[in-house]
Amino acid sequence: MWAFAGPPTAQGRLGARPSLCPPWGPGTRGGGNRRPAKHSAGRRGALARGTRTSRRVTPRRDRPGPALGGTGRLWARGFGQHVGVPSEQEAGGAGAGWDQLRLDLVAEQASLDELVAGLSPNQWAVPTPAPGWTVADHVGHLAWFDARAAMAVTDPEGFSRLARSDLEADDPMEAHLARSRSLSPAGLLAWWRKERRRLAAALARLEPGRRLAWYGPEMGARSFVTARLMEAWAHGQDVADALGRRRAPTDRLRHVAHLGVATRRYSYLARGLQPPVSGVYVELASPSGGRWEWGWPGEADQVRGPAEDFCLVVTRRRHLDDTALEVRGEGARTWMAVAQAFAGPPGPGRAPGQFPPPAP
Repeated sequence: MWAFAGPPTAQGRLGARPSLCPPWGPGTRGGGNRRPAKHSAGRRGALARGTRTSRRVTPRRDRPGPALGGTGRLWARGFGQHVGVPSEQEAGGAGAGWDQLRLDLVAEQASLDELVAGLSPNQWAVPTPAPGWTVADHVGHLAWFDARAAMAVTDPEGFSRLARSDLEADDPMEAHLARSRSLSPAGLLAWWRKERRRLAAALARLEPGRRLAWYGPEMGARSFVTARLMEAWAHGQDVADALGRRRAPTDRLRHVAHLGVATRRYSYLARGLQPPVSGVYVELASPSGGRWEWGWPGEADQVRGPAEDFCLVVTRRRHLDDTALEVRGEGARTWMAVAQAFAGPPGPGRAPGQFPPPAP
């Protein structure tokens, strides 16, 4: 359940993890997609073309490799194997400036804060789509890892000592929730806000080229922050789903989408599958009306549609059937069935029809 980055790749680049910690609760192992299918744009209309902005990010083409092992590895306790993960350049920040990436993390955390700040005690105890986890558990999970992240920046040696202790727990995922479950809702929210401020202050003094200690080999600062943002957004989605709330998507999703594209190869390796050699072209409609692109437009395998839907699929918060994504080609369909932008073992995930799209 605990994921770690690997050593430098054969090209000398730092192997980056898909995520700092798995954004799921007990029993879900991330949520996900059970069957591939071809989809056409639906509830949000066809992807707009000729829009006012266009950005193409082209990660390294997936290469063949062993199902397990090799360079650029991820090790997870409870997973018991090494698997390939993307390079630092692929996984970190989607090309955004360092200051903007940090500001986007703060904004994503504030968005979830706004969602939970006015909840009643009963609402904090509402079960979420992650079996066994309540709304409070998701916030406690974020607070705990934000605290550890701040320490990793400011006190690497102290963090390393704590990390070893964390890993010795019989059930690390349950152990790390113990503090939050002992707090009142007001106390939990105050704790999370304090740890967010500490993390933001630490990151403001951090050089973007620095490598950071985490639960395993070091990782780059940009991947570190990108993964924290993805965690905040994904757990925020679980909270929103539990409360029946609809969150307005923002262009901060570009970071999550980029991570989803960069972890394509990892998604296969996490299941012991051989990654494909061919690429996939991804074209997404951003919340602000722009267009984001990854890969070569001439690829036979393509994924197109709303950026929010793509992010929901790659974080395994929605089944593909419940989105407006248009998926063409067997390779793209298979990828969407196994995609996950975070580290950890695959699981059954969200069922088709669990979150049906609203009527047009």
